[in-house]
Amino acid sequence: MNKLVLIVMMAFLGFSAQAQTKKNKNLKYTTEVNGNCEQCKKRIEKAAYGVPGVKTASWDISSHQLSVILNEEKASPLDLNKAVAKAGHDTKEIKAETADYDNLHSCCKYVRE
Repeated sequence: MNKLVLIVMMAFLGFSAQAQTKKNKNLKYTTEVNGNCEQCKKRIEKAAYGVPGVKTASWDISSHQLSVILNEEKASPLDLNKAVAKAGHDTKEIKAETADYDNLHSCCKYVRE
């Protein structure tokens, strides 16, 4: 009897732990991305859409906010930040490599912190 109760409890705890790790298929995520112009907007949004699971991406020039909806089962916010940084734009979380930043058009080069 004790073994049966123990097995049932372990199974219940296993299902509970599994439910807590479920990923969001429509995560709304916003982060700051440095840039200046329409070329930057196109580049940043293209980099975001290149990440698997990104459903929408919109970067606002005046606020520097990138808003996305992404499927966490396919990618994470960290993956998104890495892709944008690889395109040459610093995010709040990840700074672009100098070589990637240097490849930006002259009008797209923002003041780096």
